[in-house]
Amino acid sequence: MKYNIKYEKGCLKYLKRLDKNTQLRIIKAINRLPSGDVKKLQGNTEDYRLRVGKYRIIFSKDEKGLVINIIEIASRGEVYNR
Repeated sequence: MKYNIKYEKGCLKYLKRLDKNTQLRIIKAINRLPSGDVKKLQGNTEDYRLRVGKYRIIFSKDEKGLVINIIEIASRGEVYNR
């Protein structure tokens, strides 16, 4: 099943600051969603996290499950402090 992937503006900015190898690893992992090291976040949220090395990608799916919204990309220490 093919998903449409939409990125928040801040995610694209963060990706551009990373080195090329890391960018490629993260983009490949996002394109493979929903497979990978994915877990549902705890609490009152419909968000999930994808782990790629020391980076975390926070995303959500729409009701029909056809669109994946990438909400945040950050290193492990930064991402959970929101």
